[in-house]
Amino acid sequence: MPGLLRGVARTAVVAGTATAVSNRVSRRQAGRWAQQESYAQPAPAAAPPPAAAAPAAPTMEEKLDQLKDLATLKEQGALTEEEFAAQKARILGS
Repeated sequence: MPGLLRGVARTAVVAGTATAVSNRVSRRQAGRWAQQESYAQPAPAAAPPPAAAAPAAPTMEEKLDQLKDLATLKEQGALTEEEFAAQKARILGS
């Protein structure tokens, strides 16, 4: 009989602990869902940000600097003749 009571008591403690842990996990998860819902709600509509201004066209001096850099890369062997020509056309075309 004492062994039976000990087993019942142990089962009750384990079941009580499991229930307490389960309830705590449920409350914590409900709190997280509530936070996510508050983040998910759209903020009041604000005025859209102003459109970004188009970048200014490079000056001739900037283009010459870019061409010098390209020539240096070509001399170092980092660019082939075709790559150099393509980049040069892009710079001069803009």
